[in-house]
Amino acid sequence: MTLPDQHPEPLRDADGFLDLENYAALGDGRSVALSGADGAIDWWCVPNMDSAPLFDQLLDGERGGTFSITPVEPFTVERRYRPDSNVLETIFITASGRAKLVESLNSGPAGRLPWAELARRVEGLDGFVRFAITLRFSRRADTVSPYFAPAGGHNVFHVDRVLGVFRHCGGVTIDTVEDGLVTGTAAVRPGDRARIAIIAGEDEPLVCQDIEQIDARIDLSDFEWRQWTQGLKVPEMYRDRILRSALALKLLLYSPTGAITAAATTSLPEGIGGKKNYDYRYAWVRDAGYTIKAFLRIGAHGEAKAAFTWLLKRLGEGDPQVCYTLDGCPVPAEREIAVSGYRHSKPVRVGNLAGGQHQHGIYGDIFETASRFVACGNFLDTSSAETLSHLADACADHWRLPDAGIWELPEEQHYTMSKISCWQALARAVELADEGQIPTTCRDRWARERDRIEAWIGEHCWSEKRGAYLMHPDSDALDASLALAVRFRFDGQDRLARTLDALDKELASGAFHYRYTGVEKEEGCFLACTFWMIEARAILGQHEVAQAAFDAATEALDSHGAGLYAEMIDPKTGHYLGNMPQGLTHLAVIQAAATLAGEEL
Repeated sequence: MTLPDQHPEPLRDADGFLDLENYAALGDGRSVALSGADGAIDWWCVPNMDSAPLFDQLLDGERGGTFSITPVEPFTVERRYRPDSNVLETIFITASGRAKLVESLNSGPAGRLPWAELARRVEGLDGFVRFAITLRFSRRADTVSPYFAPAGGHNVFHVDRVLGVFRHCGGVTIDTVEDGLVTGTAAVRPGDRARIAIIAGEDEPLVCQDIEQIDARIDLSDFEWRQWTQGLKVPEMYRDRILRSALALKLLLYSPTGAITAAATTSLPEGIGGKKNYDYRYAWVRDAGYTIKAFLRIGAHGEAKAAFTWLLKRLGEGDPQVCYTLDGCPVPAEREIAVSGYRHSKPVRVGNLAGGQHQHGIYGDIFETASRFVACGNFLDTSSAETLSHLADACADHWRLPDAGIWELPEEQHYTMSKISCWQALARAVELADEGQIPTTCRDRWARERDRIEAWIGEHCWSEKRGAYLMHPDSDALDASLALAVRFRFDGQDRLARTLDALDKELASGAFHYRYTGVEKEEGCFLACTFWMIEARAILGQHEVAQAAFDAATEALDSHGAGLYAEMIDPKTGHYLGNMPQGLTHLAVIQAAATLAGEEL
């Protein structure tokens, strides 16, 4: 949404942390920066989303790196993205005046720049506002020691293999420059502009342009964002909301390869003080598949094609993995980083154990994606068709095995959602074969296994006592991800409608939903689940119920923030939890809103 975020001065806690909902994201197709509502950029990995951080106060409140431009007086804030753009505007209101901070990770006329360029402009609006400027680089858990060194007439900063230049206009006064730290001030009156920027790269020569050229690219970047959104096909109903989520998803598309990262951060806790802190800066098959479908639904065919091609190439290289690095390699094993963590929630992790898991959901995800891709009038090449045929054979062979499930749990089980995903994969494989998109050699075999899976689920996973499909046959627990089965066209819908009622009764907390039975002790409500539930009810014809639930959820989310959503929310406090921006949340919003607006799946 482009509605302003108005709240009193966003005070940090005693340890230097902001509430997560007080962050907005900037991006350039390669990296993402999180900018706090107090003018501090507390997270930016350079040059890529999965690189080590240049700024990391998000996870290290007292010692972490940050780039802050903050009024010296107490202030209130009005915050919004520019319409149809990822250029961010923050208006600071003090007793002495008003000033606007405009921020962008810049692009150029031909798309992403071949270097990282973070541009910030302070514009005077009314009266007089003075800002304190602090630039402090990350020491990466004391494994590096940032320093400045002269080169080519510039004072170049170095943080391990990252190097760059801090640029500013004459209206900015620099008070301190020492290794790893710059401090200064800027004061603006109406019509004044103070311009500040960072140019950076890793193991590469850099182009160092003047501050006027960098500043001009803020408005060029805004134009490029608006050009992109104008090419989308979005229903007028919920237009702003759908575009805002589409722009968030665009930030997560890693343009050098087409990979889609799950989120731009690592180790933001699913529960404050808990240990469920994971690195989401990788490309999950599940998240990529869902995002591709959302892109297809709004007419972002270029992004969908790039991501789908990347995904098919990875799956054709060998045994399919749950997730990959952004350049298509296996995800590294987890290791811990010795920093305090967001609000002292340890451990802080790099890497992810999901890389070594098996999830049957990858079969359903890729075949549903292929089905949507060809339904939009596209077609598959011979190599991709062969890859899909082999995956269908693997699904037919392996569906009886237990797996880690959609929630990547450590104990393998016969999760109901995993079996439904296998049914989904084979159902779509049969349809693709009938349409001439993939080889028909094993078509009848896939159909027989599809029917066996459906029968097995009906016999083992349904509980008449609970009036719902269970999380798995050996459990009495419920699983909110089963709402997705409605979109997948599983079941005769009567049982799924009853399952939705049971999920609402057991897993709902206010407007939101927990992932599965008992997990409320460890984490917040999973935002995507709520929008999956809304979409499912709309598909089942329960439009009024779905509309009321959508309005309640979005009203709660709109009470703060600039339209950027995290993975989870604490239903009692309204504070965000988990990594952000979270792709699953934003794509679920798009799908629910488009369905409510009457758009075809």
